[in-house]
Amino acid sequence: MKVVVVESPAKAKTINKYLGRDYEVIASFGHIRDLPPKDGSVDPEQDFHMVWELADRGASRVSEIAKAVKGADKLILATDPDREGEAISWHVLEALTARKALKGIPVERVTFNAITKASVEQAMRKPREIDQALVDAYLARRALDYLVGFNLSPVLWRKLPGARSAGRVQSVALRLVVEREMEIERFKPREYWTLIATLTTADGATFEARLVGADGKRIQRLDVGTGEEAAAFKRDLELATFQVASVEAKPAKRHPQPPFTTSTLQQEASRKLGMAPAQTMRVAQRLYEGVDIGGETVGIITYMRTDGVDMAPEAIQDARRVIGKEFGDRYVPDVPRKYSVKAKNAQEAHEAVRPTDMGRLPKAVARHLEPEQARLYELIWTRTMASQMESAELERTTVDVTAQVGPRRIDLRATGQVVKFDGFLALYQEGKDDEEDEESRRLPPMKAGDPLDRERISSTQHFTEPPPRYSEASLVKRMEELGIGRPSTYAAVLQTLRDREYVKIEKKRLQPEDKGRLVTGFLESFFRRYVEYDFTAGLEEQLDRVSNAEIDWRAVLRDFWRDFSAAIGETKELRVTDVLEALNGLLGPHIFPDKGDGSNPRTCPTCGSGQLSLKLGKFGAFIGCSNYPECKYTRQLSASGVDGEGEGSSAEGGQPGVRVLGDDPATGLPVTLRDGRFGPFLQLGEASAEKGAEKPKRSSLPKGLSPSDVDLNKALALLALPREVARHPETGEPILANLGRFGPYVQHGKTYANLGKDDDVLEIGANRAIDLIVAKEQGGGRGRPAADPGRPLGKDEASGRDLVVKAGKYGPYVTDGEVNATLPKTMSAEALTLEEAVALVNAKRAAGGGKPAKRGAVRKSSARASSGDKPAAKKTATKKPAAKKAAAKTSGAG
Repeated sequence: MKVVVVESPAKAKTINKYLGRDYEVIASFGHIRDLPPKDGSVDPEQDFHMVWELADRGASRVSEIAKAVKGADKLILATDPDREGEAISWHVLEALTARKALKGIPVERVTFNAITKASVEQAMRKPREIDQALVDAYLARRALDYLVGFNLSPVLWRKLPGARSAGRVQSVALRLVVEREMEIERFKPREYWTLIATLTTADGATFEARLVGADGKRIQRLDVGTGEEAAAFKRDLELATFQVASVEAKPAKRHPQPPFTTSTLQQEASRKLGMAPAQTMRVAQRLYEGVDIGGETVGIITYMRTDGVDMAPEAIQDARRVIGKEFGDRYVPDVPRKYSVKAKNAQEAHEAVRPTDMGRLPKAVARHLEPEQARLYELIWTRTMASQMESAELERTTVDVTAQVGPRRIDLRATGQVVKFDGFLALYQEGKDDEEDEESRRLPPMKAGDPLDRERISSTQHFTEPPPRYSEASLVKRMEELGIGRPSTYAAVLQTLRDREYVKIEKKRLQPEDKGRLVTGFLESFFRRYVEYDFTAGLEEQLDRVSNAEIDWRAVLRDFWRDFSAAIGETKELRVTDVLEALNGLLGPHIFPDKGDGSNPRTCPTCGSGQLSLKLGKFGAFIGCSNYPECKYTRQLSASGVDGEGEGSSAEGGQPGVRVLGDDPATGLPVTLRDGRFGPFLQLGEASAEKGAEKPKRSSLPKGLSPSDVDLNKALALLALPREVARHPETGEPILANLGRFGPYVQHGKTYANLGKDDDVLEIGANRAIDLIVAKEQGGGRGRPAADPGRPLGKDEASGRDLVVKAGKYGPYVTDGEVNATLPKTMSAEALTLEEAVALVNAKRAAGGGKPAKRGAVRKSSARASSGDKPAAKKTATKKPAAKKAAAKTSGAG
């Protein structure tokens, strides 16, 4: 028996079918070891010695693998073919060696770019040893991320309250978003005018020509800058006679783009499918690991973490065959296309992302896939096919027109483009960020010397626009151009920025939150080198040299730590006043915008003599007056309401972290949005210091609702909860919607049902509320709220137990009624299979954990959140983790 170790149960299931009875394929569930979140896990004093720790799940996985290899003929490590996959294999080997579980059993490493029977069998015939250079590159990257996050994040917490974390790549990506926003704010629009003449040929055909010159001088887009100039040109053109000066038609070709890399796949899926990078990678993982196609489980795309754009010769020939069959021989180029990567620091060790079988057409497999899987597969298939198709043949025509008015000559130009042969455009056209394709239009036949009639002259006013905010796709593209991070980390970096509330997405664009601006300003002031684009890209180059066995990984760490530790040490003497002075200077244009009337934007609107300045409080930064405590004016950091009268301002008696939304029309009490220990919350009125006084009414914000999106009306609606949604069809008693400790819910008597992620507590209707309550009641008894029935997966043949996947307080979990096992973050509850669930439960049972509480026992479990138990009336304070422990947890995403 040969034991094969892969990462995931889905991959194990697929490969096990290919290899047969002589092999046992086991999943490690990703990494089995990690750096413990404590001081000393990476020790610079001991030449960066790293301490690894088996997680609970990791320990059970090692035990299962050790049990399987006992008496086995061979151990084959078949994790993914990249640096991370190499590291997982290394960790497994190290852990088994530490347990002395191998005892002379030979160990081999195999990799395959696609999970197909041919690829797997071929890989098994070509084993190798673990690539230590790839492992060293992983160790260096992991140590760097740990050292930056573990040492820099606590500095942020001490010197900049409200900041959550900093990261080696994360902070540089944030700087890109912040700098683009500052560029937008500094932008001054410029007026310009365009003049278009609609002209008619002798045959009665019309076309448009635009002004390009006058009096022998060229006129560019911004040269006509006032209405007066435009009116003068329009007046002359309305008196002019028109004639064709020249006609030039040139053939042109448009070539297809290469097949997808990780980065370009994320960009195009964002543009065309509206999928976030993290979602794209999650769906692509499923397509790679294997899906059921007509009773056969097979990986239908190649490995999705790659910088390469080339394809295997047999894949190219397969693509050319399908193109000829589906589109005709005219669409097949004479010579196969070869591509090379232009991105900085690209590693071309693997093929591009492509279908494993080009003949597997999207329309044929769509019925076997989930909708988002089908859409992503179609995108990959069409891009791959198009990359090997013939170029499109175009004809671009330019017509120059002269307008003569007296002695003055004015020049106009018309352009057109005609597709003579569509080529790859018959199948695919790449999306664009922030650009509009020129309209392809055909110009009517004409020749030099032909007279033209004027139909109308139009002049249009325009203003230049600022550069657009980054979309997730355009930010990924920019990071790749600069060589920042690696494609496999982009999705995690973007998600971390959103989770830390450093950026938000508005209309599919990334906009920095004030918290993100502060972090960027702090790092640029005191750690500027470590958020420089060139420095970060240079570090990536060094890590790539490590993976190529060109330099020692510890040497990279020594060079980095020498200067970084010195920079950290300098902040020990840093005073809060130094931080505030630096941030006031950097963020001044944002937090103290010019009022346009010549007055000092930093003059206090309340006392008139104090100067407004950035202050740091318990809950973060705010704006306060220099005359404090005599003047108590404060407002939130956001520049809105800077005049002291608009939204966000607070006058005498104001508080940091408090935004006044307005007054409640019913009571006349102020409605405020406040920063609290457990997050933002709404409050009606002010708290009284008198003993026994009634506390003001408060409401938390529903998950997903940004504080910046809360206005007075929405605040009043939340403060008015609970609200009656419907009457129960049997009892006639009210069904109420409300917010609780575990989120929004509906209630009927003693029955509570949590709302779904797509439900809005303020908008949920009667039918939906009744459905939730009735479903909950049908599963309950004795007046208790019903347990979440979950999604049945099937019966475990070995134990005879039925397995169900449910939503819990701490995330989705699977249970067989005896053991509960939490799903790893890499697995989706919606896509979980019976085989994966059995593996999770068995692993949990082997580790001796996951058993539900006995009857009568008092136990907090994830089932409580899913069952709809009555939310707790009071929040209990949770013990905060030690600063450095939390810092270590934030360092993993760059």
